Amino acid sequence: MTVPPGELAVEEALPVTVVATEGRSLWRSGFRRLRRDKAAMASGIFLIILALVAIFAPLIVSLLGHPPNQPHYDLLDPNTGVAHGRFGGMSWHYLLGVEPVNGRDIFSRTVYGARVSLLVALLATATAVVIGTVLGMLAGYLGGVWDLVIARLMDLLLCVPSVLFAIALVAVIPNKAFGLSGSGLRIGVLVFAIGIFAWPYIGRIVRGQVLSLREKEFIEASRALGAGTPTILFRELLPNVAAPVLVYSTLLIPTNILNEAALSYLGVGVRPPTASWGDSLATASHGFFSIEPIFMLAPGLAIFLTVLAFNLLGDGLRDAFDPRGGR
Repeated sequence: MTVPPGELAVEEALPVTVVATEGRSLWRSGFRRLRRDKAAMASGIFLIILALVAIFAPLIVSLLGHPPNQPHYDLLDPNTGVAHGRFGGMSWHYLLGVEPVNGRDIFSRTVYGARVSLLVALLATATAVVIGTVLGMLAGYLGGVWDLVIARLMDLLLCVPSVLFAIALVAVIPNKAFGLSGSGLRIGVLVFAIGIFAWPYIGRIVRGQVLSLREKEFIEASRALGAGTPTILFRELLPNVAAPVLVYSTLLIPTNILNEAALSYLGVGVRPPTASWGDSLATASHGFFSIEPIFMLAPGLAIFLTVLAFNLLGDGLRDAFDPRGGR
C-alpha cells in the first residue's frame, strides 16, 4: 500500500507510564486523619507528658519538690495549722504550697498521685479489654449456648454497682493476701473491682462486630482452607475489631480514673500515706478547702485535665477510625 505524501505512515506509539496506586490500610488512613485533629493531638501530647511525669516522679520531686510524706511543720502557723504566706505558702521551693496541719508538699503528692491513678486506670482497662475481647469474640463467633451464657453474664455484671462491690471486697480482704500487702494489695483489689465490671462494655462492642464479620467471605475462605477456631478468632477477627477496641479503651480509661478517685475518696483506695488524687481530695474536704483552696484545686485540676485529655483523644480516635465517618 502506497502512503500518500504528507501523511504519516506509521504512528509512533507514545510511552505509557503506569503509576501504581498504593493502598492505605485502615490504621494508616486513621492516623492520617487523626493528625489533622488538633485537639486530639494536643491531648495525646499532654498524656505522654503526664505518663513521663508519673514514671519519673522520684526524679522530678528530687529536683522541684520534697519527699511526698515529709512534714514541714516549720512552715505552718502553730495556732491555725495553716501555712504561712498566701496560696498555701506557694514559693519557688514549694511550687503548690504545703498541706494544712501536716505540712506535706502538695506538688510532690500530686506528682506521685499520678502514679497511682494512672496505674490503676491502665491496669483495670487492660483487664477489661483482655476479658471483654476474648469473651466477646467467643460469643459472637460461636453463638448458641456460648452466646447465651456470655451475654447473660454481661447483663448480670452491668446490674451490679461496682463501687459498693469494691467497698465490700476491701472490708473482707485481710491485710495480706496473694503475696501482697499494704498499698500493693489495695491497688490489686481496685484493679480487680474496676476491671471485672468494665469488661462487659468492651464485650458488647466486640460481640456486635464479630456477628457482622463471621459471615464475610474471608472468614468462609479461612474455614474452607481448614483453619481452626483459634486461628480464625485471633488471626482473622481480632485485627478487624482492634480499631473499635482501641477507641473504646481510650474512653474507658477516664472512667476508671474517676472510679479510682471515688473509691480513694471514700477510703477504700490505697492506704495513707501513699499519695493518691482521690485521697488528697478526701483530706482537703475535711474543712481545709475553704481555708486553702489550692489544697483541693491541685488534685481536682489534675483529675479534670487528665479525664478531659483522654476523652478528647478518644473522640479523635473514634472520628479517625470510624469507617462511616466523613473523610
